[in-house]
Amino acid sequence: MSKDNRNICESKTFEVIYKTYAKEIRRFLFYKTQDIAAAEDILQDVFVKLWGNCGKVEYEKVKSYLYTIANNMFLNEKKHEKVVMKYNKHNVKSATNESPEYIMLEKEFMEKLETTIASLPEKQREVFLMNRIEKKKYKEIAQHLDISMKAVEKRMHQALVIMRKEIGNV
Repeated sequence: MSKDNRNICESKTFEVIYKTYAKEIRRFLFYKTQDIAAAEDILQDVFVKLWGNCGKVEYEKVKSYLYTIANNMFLNEKKHEKVVMKYNKHNVKSATNESPEYIMLEKEFMEKLETTIASLPEKQREVFLMNRIEKKKYKEIAQHLDISMKAVEKRMHQALVIMRKEIGNV
């Protein structure tokens, strides 16, 4: 038990600790993660861990304990991210079941697609990319470009005519 007889396991004391240190720990974690959601997640885990070990932590050492746990959880998260990235990188290369011929045809198609999109007149290309890549509706495109819906429809139609002529159905 701590020297000043405050028991961290009592909900009132735990609440005081949370109100005293949560903002500070969140800021510390945000500085490390550069991601407010990640900082919030780790912060919650830190206080869950404190609650789970409340009987073992002395009140005078709670701040140090919180920073140590926060830093360790951040480091564990980074380590986990590296493992996931390495796994994904490794499996992307070896997971393909397509034949070399299929991969070559797909690559050629993508190159033709990119070339055809690049060759579209600017206004048509802009509408095509906003609709097909950014998934914007015609109304949103019209508002964004400050043109009528009919103009968007016409540009999209013209772009699709060119695309179909050059590479087939899009």
